Amino acid sequence: MAEAKDRITCHVLDTTQGQPARNIRVKLELVSVASPASSPSPSPSSHQGPKVFESSTDDDGRIRVWLPYSSATSSGEVPLYTLEDVLGSLAGESRWTLRFDTEGYFGGADKTFFPEVAVTFTVKQGERYHVPLLLAPYGYSTYRGS
Repeated sequence: MAEAKDRITCHVLDTTQGQPARNIRVKLELVSVASPASSPSPSPSSHQGPKVFESSTDDDGRIRVWLPYSSATSSGEVPLYTLEDVLGSLAGESRWTLRFDTEGYFGGADKTFFPEVAVTFTVKQGERYHVPLLLAPYGYSTYRGS
């Protein structure tokens, strides 16, 4: 049976240890939505509020499924939407950012030059995206995976 996974996934490898980076907190945020050339681009917060998801990498350094983000200081109900709900409601292209908590992974600000790695990319309607991150305390690289 096929494993369930969202249309946007990521994989983090710790190049200093030569193994998957486990338990990295990652946020996935909708940044903007493309609109017709005749009208301004609406912000992701217009109409239904900002769309932010979160997860942590598993033992293989992967995130396959996202949960709606709810901060510790948020009050009220937990958001009830899925990434598929959001992607399915968007027409055309959208811009997303993955935010990797590298400071938390490496154990403090004095152990890494990059406290956060942010990767912003464009999503075309109906496509799947896999974003690998090769990570070290003082450098990183990324690319569009398959």
